Amino acid sequence: MMKAKELERAVASLPQNEYGRFRRWFFEADWKKWDLQVAADSASGKLDFLMAEATEAKKRRKLKAL
Repeated sequence: MMKAKELERAVASLPQNEYGRFRRWFFEADWKKWDLQVAADSASGKLDFLMAEATEAKKRRKLKAL
């Protein structure tokens, strides 16, 4: 497996068009991981406090329209 420093050097040496392609792939992969983590946290109840805070803010009429 490639070490982080080796990967950094490899990415830094990419031609501009390949760097752009890698960058798009990386951001997409990163967002997919983020989405999976948020879904898992939601399913496990870790984000329930957000709903409780929103419900309380609604009761106090402290919510702002988006």
